[in-house]
Amino acid sequence: MKPFNQSYALIIGGSSGIGYATAKRLLESNIPVVIVGSSMEKLKTAQSELSRFGQIETIQANLYHEADIQRVVDFAGNFSQPIRFLVNAAGYFKPTPFLEHTANDYNTYLDLNRASFFITQAAARNMAANGGGAIVNVGSMWAKQAIKATPSSAYSMAKAGLHALTQHLAMELADHNIRVNAVSPAVVRTPIYEAFIDPTELDATLSSFNSFHPIGRIGSADDVATTIMFLLSYEAKWVTGAVWDVDGGVMAGRN
Repeated sequence: MKPFNQSYALIIGGSSGIGYATAKRLLESNIPVVIVGSSMEKLKTAQSELSRFGQIETIQANLYHEADIQRVVDFAGNFSQPIRFLVNAAGYFKPTPFLEHTANDYNTYLDLNRASFFITQAAARNMAANGGGAIVNVGSMWAKQAIKATPSSAYSMAKAGLHALTQHLAMELADHNIRVNAVSPAVVRTPIYEAFIDPTELDATLSSFNSFHPIGRIGSADDVATTIMFLLSYEAKWVTGAVWDVDGGVMAGRN
């Protein structure tokens, strides 16, 4: 991996969806980006597509494997290469009734939180050693509101934990000039739904949720990336500890 000649952004889960859209916007703002993803094929595609916008590097890491997590932690621990921005966008979502949840289902969500926790710790240490930075976590509307049609107890528990972590880190890291915020999306067109929806039926299935949102449509990855970019930017210099609803109005009320 080539060293950057300036501070960079680290995006966990950056090879598709919201992470990918955020990487594109950062690159368009002349900020070098490192994206972390589990699929080498997706990483290669993302690097090929995004390289025309700026300097991008990739790290292949399965966040359920301790050795892979440690490689990302070690990478972030190189204080001579400053991290200015961190976006935690990795996710998994498969609605499962509470009475049918298994230990493996539960661990799928909570182990991902564990990986995010220690990668964020390493990135925050880097930021603290280099004058500060900004972190945005991708949470979820499901952490705030139960939806009977999509039973998501373990997922919501994990995302609620991420929301809580956002507020705690905002308090603890403020003295290091590090701001920490989160976005809380509703239904957004991303590959995360392919875990339980046939890809050939994905558009039609997600479109059926358009009327669920007061604005009248589901979100795009770029809708959320736009808000993430603002929260990372200097324009949001007085915003920390916030969990912003980016949800087409769902938390205000549903149709």
